[in-house]
Amino acid sequence: MRQLWRGAAIATMDGTSPWGWMADGALLAEDGRIVWVGPADAVPADARNDEVIDLHGGVLLPGLVDAHTHLVYGGDRAAEFERRLQGISYEQIAREGGGIRATVSATRSATDEDLLHGALRRARALRAEGVTTLEIKSGYGLTEADEARCLRVARAVGAATGQTVRTTALPAHALPPEYAGRADDYIDAVCTWLPRWQAEGLVDAVDAFCERIAFSPAQVERVFEVARALGLPVKLHAEQLSDSGGAALAARFGALSADHLEWLSDEGIAAMAAAGTVAVLLPGAFHFLRETKLPPIERLRAAGVPIAVATDHNPGSSPTLSPLLMIHLACTLLRLTPEEAVAGMTREGARALGLADRGTLQPGQRADLAHFDIDHPRTLAYAFGQRPTCRTWVAGRETA
Repeated sequence: MRQLWRGAAIATMDGTSPWGWMADGALLAEDGRIVWVGPADAVPADARNDEVIDLHGGVLLPGLVDAHTHLVYGGDRAAEFERRLQGISYEQIAREGGGIRATVSATRSATDEDLLHGALRRARALRAEGVTTLEIKSGYGLTEADEARCLRVARAVGAATGQTVRTTALPAHALPPEYAGRADDYIDAVCTWLPRWQAEGLVDAVDAFCERIAFSPAQVERVFEVARALGLPVKLHAEQLSDSGGAALAARFGALSADHLEWLSDEGIAAMAAAGTVAVLLPGAFHFLRETKLPPIERLRAAGVPIAVATDHNPGSSPTLSPLLMIHLACTLLRLTPEEAVAGMTREGARALGLADRGTLQPGQRADLAHFDIDHPRTLAYAFGQRPTCRTWVAGRETA
């Protein structure tokens, strides 16, 4: 089937000109793939259209890509938020058994139905602000069975919402209480779980948390060796609270992305640039934890490291479900330009997931589209909290 979208401005986000801007554009797709995009007065004369979608103004963009979320979990951590406002640090709470381990307890106690209900609500909230592709990490089960069921729930989210969901195994997220004092033993267990999850078709990538309150570079390397042997790409939570050398380690394994990066060193930047590893900035966590150490944006730019932006939705450090607010905070807190921030949730977000078929509006790309009732995409960065009306299509099919 052929479809023609018209009656709106278009921002292709292809990087060849500012915004890839067309004040009056049109887009033609066939069987879910873009076959032509250009000025409305230049639609091919012989184009046969089975469906015409008149957008009546607004801006058509690539569907947003949220390349870092933790949508599947039980409970919340509002009480911890209150404690942090009273002066208790995130690190101290984690060392006291709160933090990630508190969510692990709630997740293990939740039924599959409860986990799916919560994750669907969250995914639909992201879709309402234009997200057509998202990554969902595990990391709140920390047993073979609980991590696997979280990954199964993540798969079910995509089937229910129409969004593309990429699943990332993150068992090396925190040390579960039953392994207290035995981190190496836990990593041994993780390394046996990954092949079984892959055999079940549950895993698209592997992640870990490399930090002084989580796992050492040597422990992460063992997990990444298994992932490499399985042919699974890797990602890494790196340099959030300290410089652990995680970004350079991730780059050595050809990681799709290194995420957070507030304490990223020049050596880490150089390694990421050489490997083509995407820097995923998470302004929600930066804001929520009241961090003051900025990621090295200017040095990332100078090195040519691609920069993505994601929500990092999770119950402990970024409970937001607003990708548009993250675009705004990426500008106001982290000093990206509006175009960089929107590119970070389209073109570069897709790159951070290893997906070359979306994130821009170009022939050959999948027709994943987001239409916003705005005059220009810079408004997505400017008008924080306003949530413009949005319609989305995945492979040419409008989502409910």
